[in-house]
Amino acid sequence: MKKSATSLIFLFLFTAFTGTAQTHKADDILGVWLNQEATGKIQIFKEGDRYFGKLVWLRTPLDSLTGKPRTDNENPDPKLKATPLIGLANLKNFTFNGKDEWSGGTIYDPKNGKTYKCYIQFESANKLKIRGFIGVSLLGRNTFWTRSFHQ
Repeated sequence: MKKSATSLIFLFLFTAFTGTAQTHKADDILGVWLNQEATGKIQIFKEGDRYFGKLVWLRTPLDSLTGKPRTDNENPDPKLKATPLIGLANLKNFTFNGKDEWSGGTIYDPKNGKTYKCYIQFESANKLKIRGFIGVSLLGRNTFWTRSFHQ
């Protein structure tokens, strides 16, 4: 009796823990996502077998001084400083691992003009965890994006 009770508990715990891990399809990431600060929306799209993202909406699309569209003025390349932020590619070259992670790509932060290695995972059905890092993923930070149903 004790052995079957232990087996039953083990089976229950195994099912509970493995049941929470969700396997995703590669294209589950496609769509428009609102960044954590709610200042921008990023459209994630696919080209071939790779995933990319671009800014498609900004809460403040115009520069307060010039009244013109905001540009990538923090870009370290002087030739790119005049590039409009809307339409700017900020996620590049991600591939899906077949289960729960899009990796191998980079994320560009227009706030500081820096590009970081990155991986993306679902935190929940409509929330992405974006981990940008330098070198190894321990040296980085998370941001969370929410699926936007109003595009």
